[in-house]
Amino acid sequence: MQLRTRAQLFGMGVAALAGIPLMVLGPVGASQAAVSPAAKTAHSCTTAKAGFASCQAIVRTDVVSTEQISPNATPSGYGPSSLQSAYNLPSATAGAGRTVAIVDAYDDPTAEADLAVYRAQFGLPACTTANGCFKKIDQNGGTSYPKKDGGWAQEISLDIDMVSAICPNCHILLVEAKTSSFANLGAAVNRAAATAGVVAISNSYGGSDASDASYGSYYNHPGIAVTASSGDSGYGASYPASSHYVTAVGGTSLSTSSNARGWTETAWSGAGSGCSAYNTALTGAASFATGCSKRAEADVSAVANPSTGVAVYDSTAYQGYSGWMVFGGTSVSSPIIASVYALAGNTGSIDNNYPYTHSTSLYDVTSGSNGSCTTSQWCTARTGWDGPTGLGTPNGIGAF
Repeated sequence: MQLRTRAQLFGMGVAALAGIPLMVLGPVGASQAAVSPAAKTAHSCTTAKAGFASCQAIVRTDVVSTEQISPNATPSGYGPSSLQSAYNLPSATAGAGRTVAIVDAYDDPTAEADLAVYRAQFGLPACTTANGCFKKIDQNGGTSYPKKDGGWAQEISLDIDMVSAICPNCHILLVEAKTSSFANLGAAVNRAAATAGVVAISNSYGGSDASDASYGSYYNHPGIAVTASSGDSGYGASYPASSHYVTAVGGTSLSTSSNARGWTETAWSGAGSGCSAYNTALTGAASFATGCSKRAEADVSAVANPSTGVAVYDSTAYQGYSGWMVFGGTSVSSPIIASVYALAGNTGSIDNNYPYTHSTSLYDVTSGSNGSCTTSQWCTARTGWDGPTGLGTPNGIGAF
């Protein structure tokens, strides 16, 4: 998305603009979807080296920011009302008194201000440091924030916007790790888990498959739902999604439909899936024929395809993208599922096997794939469990 002034855009004329997928104009607070069969995208973060993780945010580069067209334009991408409808969620009435923690690397200095823009656009109550709803800390619990990173700042805005969309009554804790090493991200997860009121922790990042013997202590927090993105590169186990201690969250393409639900989903071609070479299988998965003797991922899923992506506001000018944007990646689905756990309010008495014993409260995703595998269900959606979408997507909070 090349940034242009409003005058430049209007000066291009109708004929020139016809080739640009513009933001949909509509009443402020409406929730529109940007759907394109061939969306142009860019990853917010670079590929991680060994011992480090990369954020899983993917930004649409073919959507013009709304403020470049009109200050009253409705952002493209799914907003809160659409996501709440798609997943049949009690977002208006549940979640009060619970905190969802977001763990990311580096600093987003405008996180709170950008969150205010998102929530005001969609008519959500203010969530600020002053009213006690929002809090940002470093991995040691203080305010010595790490250096700024534009890609991770986009990830942060995406994560906190998704918590707002799914659980607007929840508080949000943002914990910023010093770097994207598993050691620092893990320290940030431990800090989040030690913070009063936290019921769920979302981790929208991943690296290559790794052993819980090395990093599992960072993610083993009984009584707190810890979610992790399964990845955006198709088949291949990713850590921490391959950890025995987390809920691994895959991805779907989400579209409106004339069916009774009003929505339909297929497996997203980029959704991560896999069979860990190291970690112990979940006991709940034993009856679902995963074909993996160790930890299989994913467990559950939510929208992740950038072509059916979500609206996000981030003012950090990074790689030419700023303002209202459309995002995808399993960076979207992880905070969605963490926030559904918060809506349910059961984390103190359940673990990550719970969706396996309550799979009837999920929308089973039975079509689509993320490639081909020797064990077909690791890559191809089917009835019951499959790698890209796990057991399915939320149909209310009964599976959480």
